[in-house]
Amino acid sequence: MISVDNVAVVHSGSTLFSNISFAINETDKIALMGKNGAGKSTLLKIIAGETKPSSGSVSAPKDFVVAYLPQHLLISDDCSVMEETSKAFASYLNMKTEIDRINEELTVRTDYESDAYYKLIEQVSELSEKFYAIEEVNYEAEVEKVLLGLGFERTDLTRSTSEFSGGWRMRIELAKILLQKPDLILLDEPTNHLDIESIQWLEDFLLNKAKAVVVISHDRAFVDNITSRTIEVTMGRIYDYKAKYSHYLELRKERREQQQKQYEEQQATIADIQAFIDRFKGTYSKTLQVQSRVKMLEKMEIIEVDEVDTSTLKLRFPPSPRSGKYPVIVDEMSKSYGDHVVFKNASMTIEQGQKVSFVGKNGEGKSTMIKAIMGEIDYEGKCELGHNAMIGYFAQNQASLLDESLTIFETIDHIAVGEVRTKVKDILGAFMFKGDDINKKVKVLSGGEKTRLAMIKLLLEPVNLLILDEPTNHLDMKTKDIIKDALKAFDGTLIVVSHDRDFLDGLVTKVFEFGNKRVKEHFEDINGFLRNKKIENLKEVER
Repeated sequence: MISVDNVAVVHSGSTLFSNISFAINETDKIALMGKNGAGKSTLLKIIAGETKPSSGSVSAPKDFVVAYLPQHLLISDDCSVMEETSKAFASYLNMKTEIDRINEELTVRTDYESDAYYKLIEQVSELSEKFYAIEEVNYEAEVEKVLLGLGFERTDLTRSTSEFSGGWRMRIELAKILLQKPDLILLDEPTNHLDIESIQWLEDFLLNKAKAVVVISHDRAFVDNITSRTIEVTMGRIYDYKAKYSHYLELRKERREQQQKQYEEQQATIADIQAFIDRFKGTYSKTLQVQSRVKMLEKMEIIEVDEVDTSTLKLRFPPSPRSGKYPVIVDEMSKSYGDHVVFKNASMTIEQGQKVSFVGKNGEGKSTMIKAIMGEIDYEGKCELGHNAMIGYFAQNQASLLDESLTIFETIDHIAVGEVRTKVKDILGAFMFKGDDINKKVKVLSGGEKTRLAMIKLLLEPVNLLILDEPTNHLDMKTKDIIKDALKAFDGTLIVVSHDRDFLDGLVTKVFEFGNKRVKEHFEDINGFLRNKKIENLKEVER
């Protein structure tokens, strides 16, 4: 179907990957995995035709439609959500406009015998054949269905795109892709700005309506649910597994153990050969044997072990200072912005040491509740923090609060105390800051890098109430696992807003659901909550 042949990418002298070849078949659902910086996004751009490789090629059949959703996008702000999304049908609508224009021209022209007239007839016949071969599309109904599935309200469809955050704009772009019914969909981190219900809707769409899909994602549950093949990009090459992500992890572990064994055996052989050369160098009777072994070493292809696994690194929060029995008590709280009611009469009590999650659609009040607990906004009702509550807060704007004049290393070194000081480089390495990176100034870092640095700062400060608002958006799976383990061992109280089910699984024991202007308490973990939600939704449908 689509073929990637001997593709290589070289950036300023260093090779990102070389001679990569694989095929994407008609109904493949592929996860593209690998460390940050391994070249996953670059490979996706090459397949999408957005970037040219240094060598090699990508080939596809004629009229093959590839749709690509990048991680960061630019969108125009001169139209409504409905108008912007309808651009998915631009080629269909343009064809109709062109047919109408030619037919209009044919009715007014009188040079019936001329070549130009015949050319117009040929043109309109060809276009009409294409146009009427396409099923008649009620595109407005299609647009509405997809936008509602992705979490928009009907009243949003006439609003200007400029009124929406980056996350909602990403959904508009996603809607346009899904409506094009492409032969291949390429998605780079599609779940970063989607809530749990929208992710479930997207999973269902990709599994049941999409053709071929290649996805880069740090959301393990999402990847496991939709893919059946995993391509790993590592150390300039790829490994292709006919397995979903969780099975691929086991196969990769076996592969690396095998590589390690072969590497050690080869190193022992090299040491023996080198010892022979060193011992008999200059001994006349052994000259030929020494030369033969020197040549043997020169020809030997050294076995490489794929990237060293640093998952043994354990991050631990400092012991949390003692706090009162109830760090957070909210009673009959209401919040409105003008006529817009966010929630009414919300109440919650969070006990010391509890780990809870705030879930619900975007815009239903999760972040608003956090701002109220932090004392950043006014509200009606009561919100009390318990005795000696010391808050560690991670929000999306945390990155902007870093001191831009410091280096990465200085930022962490300034707050690290005790035994942690000896592990600053290891901790930075776990968060993908390696080698000379640690001497970069904060001001030159990308948004994602700043987010990761802000997360490390939070891990090292002594607090007893941690509030995390979408903490995992810019973290790879290994880093998320390291943080999750640290949070599970944290002896304070945790409130986390996240749409990452895998991250929440085994971490939180209670769920507060935000929706319909209410806050509802669920005494169960995230899996129990999701199971019960599906039952509730079925009952609602039946009613």
